[in-house]
Amino acid sequence: MIDPIVLLAFLPAALALNFTPGADMMFCLAQGARGGARPALAASAGISAGAMVHVTAAGLGLGALIAALPWAFDAIRWIGVGYLLWLAWRTLRTPIGATDRPAVRPARAFRDGLIVNLTNPKVILFILAFVPQFVDADAPVLPQFLIFGAVLALGGFVINGLVGVFSGSLGRALARDARVERVLRAVTATVFGGLALRLALEGRR
Repeated sequence: MIDPIVLLAFLPAALALNFTPGADMMFCLAQGARGGARPALAASAGISAGAMVHVTAAGLGLGALIAALPWAFDAIRWIGVGYLLWLAWRTLRTPIGATDRPAVRPARAFRDGLIVNLTNPKVILFILAFVPQFVDADAPVLPQFLIFGAVLALGGFVINGLVGVFSGSLGRALARDARVERVLRAVTATVFGGLALRLALEGRR
């Protein structure tokens, strides 16, 4: 389906993207610091699932529909801003558990990662601009989008997940002190709030 040479050219570009710090990586870092390794990996899986939704939509040609409705980007963006602010508020109000069981359930972390990714218009724009460069228009388009998307999603899951696991191990160790736990919650909430502010200020390009 895909020329091996094209796939080899796509791999380093995809890895460079995955290694670049961004909102997804910061979200997994914050989730790991907040709840530990399991929620961090679940959040990373949710983000990767969101990426697959985006590439599927792009492969089906929904990008043209969104481009015809400029207000859709702003609507999606503000939903994302509101959700990140809600996560920040929830983080401030919920103490980090003192036991080995993470305070954040993996299922919730997965859902949060999925929603944050789906409500980030930059992901939509990036996939619409980046992936088609490697797609052969003379071959079935959707399968190619899915293959390239799977490469991006798998690489992102591993890298973001490792970042979250590392921050989770450190965060859980630090959270044994009540004062440090409060600071850790404040820092994590600030990360979520900062991501919301960044998304709000970026606007639609």
